[in-house]
Amino acid sequence: MLQGTLQNHAIKWRGGASACVIMASAGYPLEPRTGDVITGIDAAAALPNVRVFHSSTRRDDSGHYVTSGGRVLGVTAAADDLPAALDLAYKGVSLIKWDGMQYRRDIGRTGLEIADAKNG
Repeated sequence: MLQGTLQNHAIKWRGGASACVIMASAGYPLEPRTGDVITGIDAAAALPNVRVFHSSTRRDDSGHYVTSGGRVLGVTAAADDLPAALDLAYKGVSLIKWDGMQYRRDIGRTGLEIADAKNG
């Protein structure tokens, strides 16, 4: 919620790299399916240096998270370098399940290729 108090907070930068893998619902982007029950969010979020950001989720009548649009979750990880951050983000993704989920498996590839070219 916008409060206009950013000036009251100390912001600290940390080194390393981060990566985010977006998990999308079946039918995305044209006709995203909704109402699919999502499991594993807590397990993924319990991994060290992993955060799971909700985008298109809601709770159903039973209290379960379900899909409510196309771009459902962003699984984000931080680590010392990009390869480690990507590995950790995809580890988090592997713990989350719902019918028809999809995600790209090439996230960060360009960054890795650039790093390899500089180091190689």
